[in-house]
Amino acid sequence: MANDNVVNMEEKKTSFSFKGYLRAGVILLIIIALLVVILTNLFIVKENEYKVVRQFGEVVRIIEEPGLNFKIPFIQSVTTLPKYQMTYDVEEAEINTKDKKRLIIDNYTVWRIEDPKKMISNARSIVNAETKMAEYVFSTVRSELGQLNYDEIINDEKSSRGSLNDKVTDIVNNLLEQGNYGIVVKDVRMKRTDLPSENEESVFTRMISERESTAQGYLSKGDAEKNSIIAETDREVKEMLAKAEADAEVIRSEGEKEAAKIYNTAYSKDPAFYEMYRTLQSYKQTIDEETVIIIPFDSPYASLLKGVQ
Repeated sequence: MANDNVVNMEEKKTSFSFKGYLRAGVILLIIIALLVVILTNLFIVKENEYKVVRQFGEVVRIIEEPGLNFKIPFIQSVTTLPKYQMTYDVEEAEINTKDKKRLIIDNYTVWRIEDPKKMISNARSIVNAETKMAEYVFSTVRSELGQLNYDEIINDEKSSRGSLNDKVTDIVNNLLEQGNYGIVVKDVRMKRTDLPSENEESVFTRMISERESTAQGYLSKGDAEKNSIIAETDREVKEMLAKAEADAEVIRSEGEKEAAKIYNTAYSKDPAFYEMYRTLQSYKQTIDEETVIIIPFDSPYASLLKGVQ
């Protein structure tokens, strides 16, 4: 009897021990499961993103501030939308200019999500938002370039593309705002404006001809200005020479006048000596080794030659 009681007590102890271990294991599993659920439903919001919390597919919360957040397990889901600026490359397309020329344009758009709730409500996704934005950009660019001639678009001196980019950006933003799409276009830029390949050769030939005509105009203008400068310089030189010649004539006449005065003064002091001096000067100018003079023997001019005074 005593042995039976001992056996029963041992069996009860074993049963209690097993149940304790089982209970502890279940509690541990529950704790682990809770930790897994909590950790899998925690999410981090980064600086450059929006977190969209949905419940049964409906948006219930949009988190913009960075930090740690929690969603309800199994009921709520979280998706991410970018807060930073994005670039969308609009597919190239063909348009007609005001002067009926075909033109291929290729442009890109810089944009960002400003109101995630509006974007999700009206565009549903980033792809749809970009598609709608691209439609607005293309229609606006086509409309604006259609009011310009081809030369105004491609000629750097006449180009209106700088102001056109700003104008297209403003128009597209107004259209997006009217549609409550929750996105904003920061900039629209044209990368390329080319002619279709079949038209390029003829246009390039015409452009070369225009450039050559312009260059020839510059050369003709330069030649005309050169000739004008040369003619003006020649006129000034002639005027300077004429003035110098006139001044020289005045100086020469003054000198001759002064010389005549001196001669007259000298002649009046000793006419005979002056006459002899003038005669000797004339000999020096007219007589050399080959000179033959035929004059009357009693000529006063020959008196000095004969040694007669």
